[in-house]
Amino acid sequence: MLQFITNATSRDEIVAQVRQVTAGGCGWVQLRMKDAPREDIVAVAQELKPICAESECILIIDDHVDIARELELDGVHLGKTDMAPMQARAMLGGKPIIGVTANTFEDIQGYAGMDIDYIGLGPFRFTSTKKNLSPILGLEGYRTIMQQCAAEGIFIPTVAIGGIETADIDSLIATGVSGIALSGSLIRANDTTAETAKVISLLHDAIDRRLNQ
Repeated sequence: MLQFITNATSRDEIVAQVRQVTAGGCGWVQLRMKDAPREDIVAVAQELKPICAESECILIIDDHVDIARELELDGVHLGKTDMAPMQARAMLGGKPIIGVTANTFEDIQGYAGMDIDYIGLGPFRFTSTKKNLSPILGLEGYRTIMQQCAAEGIFIPTVAIGGIETADIDSLIATGVSGIALSGSLIRANDTTAETAKVISLLHDAIDRRLNQ
């Protein structure tokens, strides 16, 4: 699973990013516009919705449960200081996707038994795309947390996030995570569409290797 997280200040930039990654086969986009006015976020989400629908790409939004409900988006991602997951579920109903942020095994334990769909676990390494960064996990951190989850019988799909590059994919998937979230490494690529397709191929290969071990 590859989730692309938008990272831009202008509507045109975000729309261009999403067109490029969906053209490369990305099936999951998270609209993230921290500190932007609500009306700007709504306008961008409205423009992205048909683009994502055309390529059968999931479109979720960071934080704004009210916008997800108003525009009937596919779901929402909630940070640790955002709305509580069960409150979001009550607002959205049973079908929309709800993802949550975790930085430790204890965070994941706190979500066990909740009606959530995935966990964004990180950061893997330093990233300039997020303020107030939590302590870096690194490969060993992911390996340890995924082993703890397995030992406790916690099997919530987990997406690695935070400064991930192409060369990290195989080793990260080997830790047991379900997928990765990327932003800067795709945006900075000379050809974002081609880079997206490359990442998806690498992900598929890494998952096949883990399953066939």
